[in-house]
Amino acid sequence: MNLNATLIVQIVVFLALWWFTAKLVWPPITKALDERSKRIADGLAAADKAKADLVAAERRVQDEMKKARDVAAEMRTGAERQGAQLLEEARSEAARIVTQAKQSAEEEAGLAAQRAKDALREQVAELAVVGAERILRREIDADRHAELLSNLKNELR
Repeated sequence: MNLNATLIVQIVVFLALWWFTAKLVWPPITKALDERSKRIADGLAAADKAKADLVAAERRVQDEMKKARDVAAEMRTGAERQGAQLLEEARSEAARIVTQAKQSAEEEAGLAAQRAKDALREQVAELAVVGAERILRREIDADRHAELLSNLKNELR
């Protein structure tokens, strides 16, 4: 066997195998590899986009939370202010009611005292008249008058 002929046949077989592989085997393999690379790149891009969306969503959530805290703080401050105002109004109303009650009680006490004084004056006048009648019925005697006045004082107590 001739070494040159073997070498030429091997070169021809190699070239035929290379042509067959280049035309029929490599295109589907490169196509599959390209599709897979594209899917991987798309997946990575989607992951990056999702990561960016997540960061943006977290920022929006933080902003909304800050706004909600601010609104809550404003509402709490307003409620505290309103509560203090209502408390002050209630205190002033209570003071007004107490003042009116004191005035009413003083008027009632004054009227009751005046009635008691009037009743006492009437009783004193009646007793004075009764005492005068007793004095006039008896004979005029200084000791007897002193005794009658003493009895009258005891009756007044």
